[in-house]
Amino acid sequence: MGDNFQTPSPAPAPAPEPQQEPTPQNASLLQAFEWYIPPDHAHFLRLSFQIPQLSQHGISSLWIPPSCRATSPQSNGYDIYDLYDLGEFDQKGSVATKWGTKAQLLELAQKGKEYGVGLYWDAVLNHRFGADHREKCKAVEVDANDRRVRVSGEYEIDAWVGFDFPGRGDQYSKMKYHWYHFSGIDFNADDPGKAGTIYQIIGEQSQGWAKSPEDVDGEKGNYDYLMGCDLDYSHPEVEEDVLNWGRWLAKEVPIKGIRFDAVKHFSESFLRKFVKMLDGEFGEGWFLVGEFWKDSLQSMTDYLARMDHKFSLFDAPLVYNFSEISTSVSADLRRVFDNTLVQKAPVCAVTLVQNHDTQPLQALAVPITPWFFPLGYSLILLREAGYPCVFYGDLYGLCTPTPDSPSPTTPTSGPVTIIPKLLLARKLYAYGPQTDYFDYPTCVGWVRHGTWDRKDKCAVVMSNAGEGWKRMLVGVECTGQRWTDVLGWRKEVVTVGEDGWAEFRCGGCSVGVWVWEGAKGREEFETQFDFDIYAVSTNK
Repeated sequence: MGDNFQTPSPAPAPAPEPQQEPTPQNASLLQAFEWYIPPDHAHFLRLSFQIPQLSQHGISSLWIPPSCRATSPQSNGYDIYDLYDLGEFDQKGSVATKWGTKAQLLELAQKGKEYGVGLYWDAVLNHRFGADHREKCKAVEVDANDRRVRVSGEYEIDAWVGFDFPGRGDQYSKMKYHWYHFSGIDFNADDPGKAGTIYQIIGEQSQGWAKSPEDVDGEKGNYDYLMGCDLDYSHPEVEEDVLNWGRWLAKEVPIKGIRFDAVKHFSESFLRKFVKMLDGEFGEGWFLVGEFWKDSLQSMTDYLARMDHKFSLFDAPLVYNFSEISTSVSADLRRVFDNTLVQKAPVCAVTLVQNHDTQPLQALAVPITPWFFPLGYSLILLREAGYPCVFYGDLYGLCTPTPDSPSPTTPTSGPVTIIPKLLLARKLYAYGPQTDYFDYPTCVGWVRHGTWDRKDKCAVVMSNAGEGWKRMLVGVECTGQRWTDVLGWRKEVVTVGEDGWAEFRCGGCSVGVWVWEGAKGREEFETQFDFDIYAVSTNK
């Protein structure tokens, strides 16, 4: 028997544990403009100076304003004239756009690259303004409330639809635009008294409105026409030129993403081609978001489905919920996310409190009562779902015109000064699983439990009535830890009990963000944020 004895083989070594991927820093977006920024052509320079502190506070991308040539040096850029002029040619009264020159834009992109801050382009592809000459064409008048209904017969109009781009010539693109490249216009030089009438252009080379609701939104019967000279993407020359512009832009400016203006109003089929072109020729990974401003969650989710969920949208229903809560007495905070995009499709939701369209004096203005801003920004910055977008006007103040100051050069309403601390809290502590305590109408809370390599947690409590408090579980591993409010509004110290629970408080109509005293990065909250962006000298 001994001759047959075999020594047992050693036990196999335990399989190595799968290597865990590092948790990336949370992404935070800044809409880097508001409607009433002074038209001094220095905005790109000011933003360049701000990049280091924005990066320090966790801003990872800037959504910059429309930077193509518009109709005047004072224009914000949504009245677009020339896609291929980024502040390089002497057109429409200056070389620089309202925001600066192309050279300054490229300097901003380079500064952002140095600090890990990407740029998102604001692409205005629906229309054109500022034609160089008039052209005769056939048209019919349509009902402004139902663009499918013709209210006149066909007749000839004299329309500003000829674009030659004499300042740029043929550089970058030889395309010139004529009447047959557009589907609609709202001015007839032969009958200026009818300014504002919507004319649908008719002709062999004009296909009329895009199909609705298959290709554009069905509001007003067919919402293809929005303003100016409405581009007709059924014309192959229009499609080719704008696709070529996308290629040119991706090579010319190192952008990381694109915000598409007015996506309800131009061809979805073209936009899908545009996205496919970017992915195919420049690689995937672009961040693409559309302005589909509509208080209809179903319309938004239907649009995302048609775009194969390669798109994000701004969460307009969330903004309206914020407005309703902020302007009501003791509204039910538990319902703040009801019927919102971030609740229905969180991966595709860009969350926000306000933007350039909803700020005061704008056509889509949505009132947000000032006391609510800290709560609103906590709800978008410190929770698990959604991609938060901070508004420039909230971070630096709004230069809103007043009767005494119709063209202010500095803010007339101050910044929301708690935003930098909330950004730091997101950057440092808003990681991992989330436990909600949405169990009382006027006081809610939640805990973010951290990840394997970002272990520090945070507990958030907010009230839209009197002083609020919540007993919340942060974990037995936190037993005995002393937690304080990183916002500095609450001065007491909370000690976590042996069971891992603690009671966290906030002031009336306020918010508290509680973190362990020994958490990594607490010293960063001592940094003073420089809100005075307009004080920086931009002379070069």
